[in-house]
Amino acid sequence: MAGRRILLDCGMMQGRRDLEARNADPFPFEPAALDALVLSHAHIDHVGRVPLLVARGFRGPIWLQRASADLLPVMLEDAASLAESEAERANRHRDPEQPPQLPLFTREDVAQVIPLLRPLDYDVRTTILPGVEITLRDAGHILGSSIVELWGSEGGATRKLVFSGDLGLKGTPILRDPAVVEDADLVLMESTYGDRNHRDRMATVAELGGVFEHAWRERGNVLIPAFAVGRSQELLYSFARHWEEWNLGRWRIFLDSPMAGRVVGIYDRHHELFDEQAQAVWAQRPSPFRLPNLHVTADRQQSMGINAIESGAIIIAGSGMANGGRILHHLRHRLGRRDTHVVFAGYQAEGTLGRRLGRGCAVGADPRPRPSGQCADPHHRRVVCAYRPARPDRVVRPFPRRAAAGAGPWRGPRPRGTGRGDRPALGCPGHLARPDMRCVV
Repeated sequence: MAGRRILLDCGMMQGRRDLEARNADPFPFEPAALDALVLSHAHIDHVGRVPLLVARGFRGPIWLQRASADLLPVMLEDAASLAESEAERANRHRDPEQPPQLPLFTREDVAQVIPLLRPLDYDVRTTILPGVEITLRDAGHILGSSIVELWGSEGGATRKLVFSGDLGLKGTPILRDPAVVEDADLVLMESTYGDRNHRDRMATVAELGGVFEHAWRERGNVLIPAFAVGRSQELLYSFARHWEEWNLGRWRIFLDSPMAGRVVGIYDRHHELFDEQAQAVWAQRPSPFRLPNLHVTADRQQSMGINAIESGAIIIAGSGMANGGRILHHLRHRLGRRDTHVVFAGYQAEGTLGRRLGRGCAVGADPRPRPSGQCADPHHRRVVCAYRPARPDRVVRPFPRRAAAGAGPWRGPRPRGTGRGDRPALGCPGHLARPDMRCVV
């Protein structure tokens, strides 16, 4: 554009193992030759390879909305920490003849990104390069998410490119509706949900309240895998709005994600980006991020302590696709119990544990009818379903069983592994055929 090389987003591929392996591949361009990077929002699938881009030579400015600039270090530092831990764990058990596994990037790489950030406010037209101007519009997806408008002027002519980023739905909790862009010469648009019908939000709200009531009557607990940015905050917001209706004061609510706890503080600094309804909710009591029975766990010991709670706990933990993070620990500890309820509150990518568990609603399961929904493919957001697996040998096993009789104790969950055969998965108390599932996708 205008003779300049501008990259729009630089995300990490997620899901299948072969897909994630491509994250380390060379870029199809020379990073050092780029003039600028523009980021639409701070989710890892849009920013996850930025440290790699910088490590391989990019030194230009990184333009993004001001709230995204606050979120980006949190997201990247968490991703780097996970990558370093996975590499360290793999190297402990690798064959001496195999080369050591290296993390995709490190926290030191993330530190090199921060000085390049150039925060912008919404709706302010700014010159970012000679002949190139940008305006960021509210995309209504997560805090700081943007529709990118770019103008390039060359040879007396000006052309406009619009990049949608991820667009939020109208009425998304907390955030304003996506801005309307009137014109463009070229549009680049996200299409993950382009052919999907979304369920009415109020129907989902009603169903979620029903899940909590059913779990309370069974004296059970509710597990909610949720992304630390966006979904976790939306859940807490819904809890505050429906506090009395759902009788949530009787529950203990855990936000078991250090990153989500940090993100809550960033949301609190950007009330100006909330819609009118959210601002009114924040002015009331209880405030979404300060519920009287909300516990934000800071360390691993506090997280493990949640296991002692036999009933009456709502546990929100990452990751949202159950392919890593503390939710794996809670699933391993509780999934074999009949009184455990699991709520999926977001998109589940192909190859993730969340996707495999969600598929249990339609494959190898016996769906039980409920008043307001039926089992659905995990691509459909906010569809609630309940099932009881019909055949144990056809149910996805999220954790690997012991390799052979007499094998030593298993030291932790392997997110992408699945067990086979007739025996229960190692680490699952009981059998995966036992619980009733509640999936909100």
